[in-house]
Amino acid sequence: MATDTTTAAVQQLMDREAIRECIYRYCRGIDRQDEAALRSAYWPDGTDRHGPYSGSASGFIDWALARLKKGDRSVHHVTNLSIELHGVQAAVETYFLALQREPDAAGVLQEVFLAGRYLDRFEKRGEEWRVAQRTVMYDWMRPLGSPAGTESERMGLRAPNGVLFPDDPVYALLASVRS
Repeated sequence: MATDTTTAAVQQLMDREAIRECIYRYCRGIDRQDEAALRSAYWPDGTDRHGPYSGSASGFIDWALARLKKGDRSVHHVTNLSIELHGVQAAVETYFLALQREPDAAGVLQEVFLAGRYLDRFEKRGEEWRVAQRTVMYDWMRPLGSPAGTESERMGLRAPNGVLFPDDPVYALLASVRS
């Protein structure tokens, strides 16, 4: 027989998992340049302070997708995750590691390693948790230079390689289990 305490504990676990899934969805969205996944991570009235960008979450998504299209690859990993629930709000600190490629002023792709934290105020509206306000704290940045050789030379026999939405194999996997 479930007690009120057990019911509350289960709800907290469900809320924490929904927040984690939202953060993971953001990472997939940014790495695969999947606009729908990115937009689903933020409330429409959400905000983001992300490096040189500060404004609406929608504006951040537009800005980030335009910048990322100039590069060819990024990978975000999230590690330590601290979720402090307060009713329908949560303070969430998520550590991230990111490898990105961006063109320099001459258009040559440069790799960069970034580490930092997403400081998020999540809100639960209805039964859904999303980011209402994000500030990105950068704790580490290291330029790695321009990669040598072609992508196929670097990857060698390691295939298939990750690609962007909708061609990445993860979308075929998701479609196969949804049908």
